[in-house]
Amino acid sequence: MTDESGTGGASGPTDVTTDDERASGDPQSDASTTPVNDGRGVGSLVVGGIWNRRERRPRLPWRLTVAAVLVALTNLLLGSLLVAVRGVIDGVVGQTLFFVTVVVALPTASYLVGRRPVRKLGLDVDGQWLRDAGFGLALGVVLPTILVGVTFLAGWLRVTETFVRDTDAFLSFGTLSTPASLLAVTLFFFGVAVSEELLVRGYLLTNLAEALGGFERVGRRWAIVIATLSTAALFGLLHAGNPSASTLSTTNVTLFGVLLGLAYVWTDRLGVAIGFHLAWNAVVGAVYGLPVSGITVGVAVLATDTTGPALLTGGSFGPEGGLLVLLALVVGTGLTAWWVRRAYGDLALRESVAVPTLRE
Repeated sequence: MTDESGTGGASGPTDVTTDDERASGDPQSDASTTPVNDGRGVGSLVVGGIWNRRERRPRLPWRLTVAAVLVALTNLLLGSLLVAVRGVIDGVVGQTLFFVTVVVALPTASYLVGRRPVRKLGLDVDGQWLRDAGFGLALGVVLPTILVGVTFLAGWLRVTETFVRDTDAFLSFGTLSTPASLLAVTLFFFGVAVSEELLVRGYLLTNLAEALGGFERVGRRWAIVIATLSTAALFGLLHAGNPSASTLSTTNVTLFGVLLGLAYVWTDRLGVAIGFHLAWNAVVGAVYGLPVSGITVGVAVLATDTTGPALLTGGSFGPEGGLLVLLALVVGTGLTAWWVRRAYGDLALRESVAVPTLRE
């Protein structure tokens, strides 16, 4: 993510930034007004409803439609090629295929249709981005460790074995050795983190904030707030169909979506969000042997047995399904705010998230 507000050591954008006048409610701004009949007839109205003449790209609904179609076609093509080679696609491979599809198709759609440089999806990987990712990784190790420690001290968790394998788990790696399986599950969760953050925060949140920021009565700051909360709710719903999901787990995952969204809009980079997302999943599943949002992992450094009340511990959904995870969310939000203030000099919504910086 690039910091166009001048913080974090990032330089200002070199691309042409359009629609600066949108937030001021300029009546001439094509993005902040509905198409008007200028005498060219119904055809002009139809075209104006599809094409943003000032930005020279389709409007938001059509950009999202094209992106969705491209993701579906890419997934179908890669899936067909994989079936031809392997003859079958199992659950893990199918999930991995979708992650690869998102990482390939979304930047392509954003570049070709949205006229947005790939770096404007929060992927401007520079020194600050890497430092953010390092903090996110550390946060993703500390928070589940705090939860496991609290659960252990309460007498609700005990360690039964070390370096265990479970061939019946959802994420099972067959005949791979334990070290190779640990590497494989880490790579799997890396794909989860990158693809989900790219989709939900880098693409959807950014596009929604840009669209809403063009309305004078909304403005850029409120556009970012609305986009952050909306995509957090979507993030929760995307996990509502996971095994053992409940209303509480969906609510908690939505709150995680708020934290991940804040990590993005406070920095205009995806470094913290991707690092935290990766480390949380890997540590919960592959280190402490707990379910990750209802998904069981077939290899773990520790085999743990959780006996406490599921309402608190999350039970078979994992920590994200219990009330204790609220402790991690509060601590995580506080530490993220501390990091942003330390690294960027202030704690503020980066309005650049809601301003489209478009390629020529």
